[in-house]
Amino acid sequence: MTTDLTDAAALDEQDCPEGHYSPDSPCFGKAAGRPRAADKAARRAALLHTAGQLFLEKGYSKVSLEMIAREAHVAVRTIYVKFGGKVGLLEAIITDGRANYLDGVADMETDPRPIEDVLFDFALRFLELISMPTFTSLHRMVVAEARSTPELAKAFFDAGPLRTREELGRFFARADVQTQLRPDLRPDLLPVFLLNCIMGDHMARLLFPSDQPPTKDEQRQRASEGLDLFLRGVLR
Repeated sequence: MTTDLTDAAALDEQDCPEGHYSPDSPCFGKAAGRPRAADKAARRAALLHTAGQLFLEKGYSKVSLEMIAREAHVAVRTIYVKFGGKVGLLEAIITDGRANYLDGVADMETDPRPIEDVLFDFALRFLELISMPTFTSLHRMVVAEARSTPELAKAFFDAGPLRTREELGRFFARADVQTQLRPDLRPDLLPVFLLNCIMGDHMARLLFPSDQPPTKDEQRQRASEGLDLFLRGVLR
């Protein structure tokens, strides 16, 4: 682990090799030497953006680390040390994208508001996330390549759906929340029930791509209706 961290720190200085300081490069305007934290964050974001665009444009299995490194102006070894390879890159892309939407939700494990308010905030943010065109494209790619590239499907599930279910599971495990729920329900199924009520026929609609994602008002209505259906089935 120490070696990996040392390598990563050293490779930060190699992320912008000479000859890649053109105005359209993420390295443009960077001085030589050890980068600042803000510079490293920007380079990481640029690398993930480049990798994500390539995955969506060409398909996960058709994109090599060499291709990503060339487009992002980094060394292949940098990607290996920082992300462990292509799967690690995909996991980071999903984790960061998810965080941009769901980390803005108040901590569900400690939020003192009524259960309806806490879950509505979550439902609305979740619908905003899965309605993004980039998320829809990513989901289609995963479904299309899951059989031939099982590590892709696992990375997507672990970084996205599984983490969401775990967070919801911790919310439903709260003592004050449990007292409001039917005792005959299996706790591990509550997150699945909630997500299905919120998403509705989202998976089916992936087969028929639309040029226009749902409006904010439509998302609010869908979140409200799905949450109402869920609560009617699980509350005492």
